[in-house]
Amino acid sequence: MKQHGFYKGINLGGWFSQCDYTDEHLDSFIAESDLAVIASWGADHVRLPIDYNIVENEDGTWNEIGFARLDKAFGWARAHGLNIVLDLHKTTGFSFDAGENEAGFFDNATYQEQFYRLWEEFARRYGNDPDHLAFELLNEVTDKSFLPAWNRIAHECIRRIRAIAPQTLILVGGYDNNAAWAVKDLEAPYDDRIVYNFHCYEPLKFTHQGATWTDKIDPDERIAFAESEATEAYFEELFASAIEAAKKYNVPLYCGEYGVIDRVGGEDTSRWYECINAVLDRHGIGRCAWTYKKLDFGLTDSRLDSVRSQILAHI
Repeated sequence: MKQHGFYKGINLGGWFSQCDYTDEHLDSFIAESDLAVIASWGADHVRLPIDYNIVENEDGTWNEIGFARLDKAFGWARAHGLNIVLDLHKTTGFSFDAGENEAGFFDNATYQEQFYRLWEEFARRYGNDPDHLAFELLNEVTDKSFLPAWNRIAHECIRRIRAIAPQTLILVGGYDNNAAWAVKDLEAPYDDRIVYNFHCYEPLKFTHQGATWTDKIDPDERIAFAESEATEAYFEELFASAIEAAKKYNVPLYCGEYGVIDRVGGEDTSRWYECINAVLDRHGIGRCAWTYKKLDFGLTDSRLDSVRSQILAHI
């Protein structure tokens, strides 16, 4: 993604997704001054997660207030020289978060048609600026069993987008919540404007220690960076199959989320970023840190005040 201007980014998680959807929140969680801060950090883009219900009403009509908020966010980003990845974080019938009570997407043609229709609308409204705005079809497909349906759905969605926005970069990720090892199982790219996308919070027992929302770790266990598996060799091995798949098809590779939970001290957080980014840089992999503020991963948290400059040097 380095050649496309989406190399070093910061997520705006929790603004138009993973939120309470109140007007107060939507209009105040992020301000234009925050985009100025992100630009001052040396980022070239932001990733903007958005849930379908921000711009879509229950009756299927478009919510123009929601689109106006999105337009304002895009305007702020561009005013400060930042490109944007528009990430559909939740669609009708699917969310990476089981607590959202969205289900059935991969088996439901009606839900899939709503998904296509939404992306066609995004393409109509925003597909005329391919140098500055990219589309991420869907955040973190979970179960591997969804892969055959997902490959088919992604292909059809890209076909429909391309009828409207032929040049916009489109990011596609795999199963296991966009795991790096799932990239190899994605279909060959639709065209030469496709980007393979993965997320990385490995080793999970380090980056998510204390988290209560996953059953993959013991929430009471604590581990220092020095005691974790994280080394450059570890990340080289973890990313190897994704790098190979990207080279096979000459497709850019992008890490759309990565970060460390706020239960970890600043120095250890900085060491993890330094380690993983050494490998991302070595292979020219674009990346976007999770996340600007709050949601247990905030880069603006006071715990990082003494090491933030070190972390930003690595991002």
